[in-house]
Amino acid sequence: MWRLGLALVLSSIIGLEREVGQKSAGLRTYSLVGIGAAVFMLVSTYGFNDVLGSAHTVLDPSRVAAQIVSGIGFIGGGIIFVRRDTVRGLTTAAGVWVTAGVGMACGGDLPLVAIATTVIYMIVAYLFPFLVRMLPRSRFAPSDLRLVYLDGRGLLRAALVQCSQRGFTISDLEIKHDDDGHHNGDPRYVTVDLEVRGQGSIAELASELNELEGVVSVHGGDANEFSY
Repeated sequence: MWRLGLALVLSSIIGLEREVGQKSAGLRTYSLVGIGAAVFMLVSTYGFNDVLGSAHTVLDPSRVAAQIVSGIGFIGGGIIFVRRDTVRGLTTAAGVWVTAGVGMACGGDLPLVAIATTVIYMIVAYLFPFLVRMLPRSRFAPSDLRLVYLDGRGLLRAALVQCSQRGFTISDLEIKHDDDGHHNGDPRYVTVDLEVRGQGSIAELASELNELEGVVSVHGGDANEFSY
C-alpha cells in the first residue's frame, strides 16, 4: 500500500504542474496514470504467487512492465494532434509517459528512482522554459498569434503592419467571424489566427497589438511549443 501511496503523491505532483498550466491532461489524468502503472507492477510482482508452486511455472515480471510502456503510447497518441504543420501535445504526452515510469518505479520497489524522476521532471518543467527563452531564436521558427478584435475598424491591416514593422512575416492566416453576437445586436468580433516567423519577441508584439483601439485580446506563443 505504501507503494501505491507514493505513486499517488508523486504522480499528483506532476499532475499539479500540468493542471496549473491548464493543459489537456491535468491532475486527474496524471494521478491515474501513475497509480495504474504502480498497480500493474504490483500485480506482476505479487499477483501470481498462487501459481508459482508448480514446477513448470516461471514468472517474468518484465513482461507486464513492457506492456505498460506500450499501453501508455495509446494515451499519448490521443493527446497529440497536428494542425497543418504544427504539432501540439508532445510535452503533455511525454509527461504522461514519464508519470507512468514513476508509477512503475513505485510499484517495482524503487522509491528513490521514482522520487528522483519526479524532481527531474519539475526541473525540466519550471527551469528549462527560462533556458529556452535565453537561446537565440531562428527567424524561420513559426509562432502562433491569436488576435480578437471588433469588426469594421480596419484592425487587421494595422496588425499586419505592426507585425511587419517588428520584423515578422506572415506564413499563414485564418479569419473567423462571430456572427451570433451580430444577430443579437452586440458588436461582432473577429478572431484571426496568424502564423508568423521572425526573430523578434512575440510577447512584445502581442503587447503592442493589445494596445490598438478595438482589440479585445491577443495571445501569442511558439507554434512548436508542446503545450496542449
